[in-house]
Amino acid sequence: MIKGVKICGVSDLETLKYIINHPNPPQFIGFITNYKKSKRFVEFNTLEKLTDFKNNKIKYVSVLVNPDDEILEKIKNLQLDYYQLYDVDPERTKLIKKKYNKKIISSIMIQNKDDIDNYKLYQNISDIILFDGKGYEKSIGFDHKLLDNVPNHITKMIAGNIKIDNIPFIKNIDYIIDISGSLEDEKGKKDLHKINYLLNKIKKNEA
Repeated sequence: MIKGVKICGVSDLETLKYIINHPNPPQFIGFITNYKKSKRFVEFNTLEKLTDFKNNKIKYVSVLVNPDDEILEKIKNLQLDYYQLYDVDPERTKLIKKKYNKKIISSIMIQNKDDIDNYKLYQNISDIILFDGKGYEKSIGFDHKLLDNVPNHITKMIAGNIKIDNIPFIKNIDYIIDISGSLEDEKGKKDLHKINYLLNKIKKNEA
């Protein structure tokens, strides 16, 4: 069974409130915090306003690409439950986790089978391991079957060009699904109809 859903790249209050108030809300909502190349990037002032609307049943995730101390200090008092870290080595990950007392999602960029084993560097540090395609905001997919040999005790999140109707709704899938681009309209704005469809479909297939 799918362990949960993270809707990533939320950048406006209307979308956030819709997701929070949905009868079948996701377990995680992600905000692009410091990667300005992404069309989903949110400025700090906007991030403050978004994280003020907190539902304790939903975990808020700050998505950070190789964050420096300045941004980490800037966001440390916001209502964020997890830091999702890209391009951060294990030692710095450990320091960030300890200093800021946040749960950590470590992002492993996957291009081939050999990349999978990088999770071993983080398995004793991070709370969740995200297996993502290379490309950051370009959402490049990869073969999720490469994860078959990752032990079940690892809490796994998967991303990378995931489409709503291609999510493998089968009983033995033990991933958290991280989805963003396929919930957007042609202008790159989150589509509330697509979000509703996804959340209802996940709920329907939980039984």
